[in-house]
Amino acid sequence: MTLDPQIADLIEALDSGFPPVHTMTGAQARAAIRSRFVANPAPEPVAAVADHQVPVDNGRIDVRVYRPDAEGPLPMLVYAHGGGFVFCDLDSHDGLCRNLANLIPAVVVSVAYRLAPEHRWPTAPEDFYAATCWTVEHAADLGADPARVAVGGDSAGGNLAAVTTLMARDRGGPGLAAQLLLYPVISADFDTESYRLFGRGFYNPRPALQWYWDQYVPAVSDRQNPYASPLHGDHGGLPPAVVVLAGHDPLRDEGIAYADALEAADVPVTRCSFEGGIHGFMTMPTLDIAHRARQQASRALADVLGR
Repeated sequence: MTLDPQIADLIEALDSGFPPVHTMTGAQARAAIRSRFVANPAPEPVAAVADHQVPVDNGRIDVRVYRPDAEGPLPMLVYAHGGGFVFCDLDSHDGLCRNLANLIPAVVVSVAYRLAPEHRWPTAPEDFYAATCWTVEHAADLGADPARVAVGGDSAGGNLAAVTTLMARDRGGPGLAAQLLLYPVISADFDTESYRLFGRGFYNPRPALQWYWDQYVPAVSDRQNPYASPLHGDHGGLPPAVVVLAGHDPLRDEGIAYADALEAADVPVTRCSFEGGIHGFMTMPTLDIAHRARQQASRALADVLGR
């Protein structure tokens, strides 16, 4: 297994520059990550971008809707950004969402779920589920097909997408056509082989990944709940999944385990494996491997949604 050459050239700087979030409060970590963000002065064009608000329990959350220049009604992807359940936002994932909208092509609805530790589990998955319900209800207004709605996300967002498929099945809807899971957070197990191999020196260190869980689900007993760790759930009757796996990722093994569990429950799974990738690589647009992964995952999702 070989690290992608472009990543290999950057990994020392990436790893040494990763903020020591496990020594911070949630607000401090959020500020540290936000300070590193540089907006693209020339974002990838899409046909339209519109912001909306969605009612949730005890408040409202923002969503951003991207429509590509394509004839509809289009499929739709409801997307949850990564960031350890603690940071990142609509702006941090603007570039990825624009690109996915054009590549699939689909209407992409990016969801600003409420963040930990101020809003601990299960606020984030309930927010994302509510946004998914809103999206399906308003699909026609958004130029999309309510029968072809997928949920997706990267890292922590992949967790929320996976959990939302469980919620939708358990609660009798909405009907979902697919799930797109990009190196998802699936289980609070820090003793896997991939954690041992890649928990240091590969950009997202084990102390940070454990700290995210401490902020999000501080009660260890709650981490066995399938709505927190979807690996522990019943996986029957879930929608087809496209799962992106990064070879040099502490979360690699839980992603593999989830793909295996879905397949064991007769859920169709498309695995997109990038052995040279690290956790978070698809949001690094300077990397060629990031664009290959976006293209492959988008094609796989389009195939599922076109069935």
